[in-house]
Amino acid sequence: MTKKKDVANKVTVTLDGAPVTLYGTFPAVKQTAPAFTLVDKDLKDVTLQSFEGKRKVLNIVPSLDTAVCATSTRKFNEAASKLTNTVVLVISADLPFAMNRFCVAEGLENVIPLSLMRGRDFMRNYGVKIADTVLAGLTARAVLVLDEHDRVLHAELVSDITHEPNYDAALAVLQPKEQLKIEN
Repeated sequence: MTKKKDVANKVTVTLDGAPVTLYGTFPAVKQTAPAFTLVDKDLKDVTLQSFEGKRKVLNIVPSLDTAVCATSTRKFNEAASKLTNTVVLVISADLPFAMNRFCVAEGLENVIPLSLMRGRDFMRNYGVKIADTVLAGLTARAVLVLDEHDRVLHAELVSDITHEPNYDAALAVLQPKEQLKIEN
């Protein structure tokens, strides 16, 4: 069996201003999001199909053990409590045990942590696989909002991995009449 060759995408992303090479193709607005299988806190496989009929916010982060990743997870947790028919999935390379421990310690009950433990192809399929720098093997920071049919409503590949995403832009597509603001 031949292994699929990694191809660097053309999107410019940096880490503290230094260029980062990413593999794969980041989904664009109006595209259907690729299927995935990731691991939940109970070590069970969870697929994109598991959330059929719900809108989904994919908060893709390198590791919850960093300040920016922790902050974005807290902020999306707060926003999730005000969203209807929507799940917030926090996707990282952290092991499920660590992700669950973080969520319990922080009192985060409105996000679903999912690990790349057995779903590493997610990184390439979603165009967020870091190929170089000290973060090689992790994901770039990104936010995708999907509708009930897994079509992309919002796509942000954060320009610098050390920066937070644009929460208001992501949440605006879920609240077309009233933009949901997150306090900074």
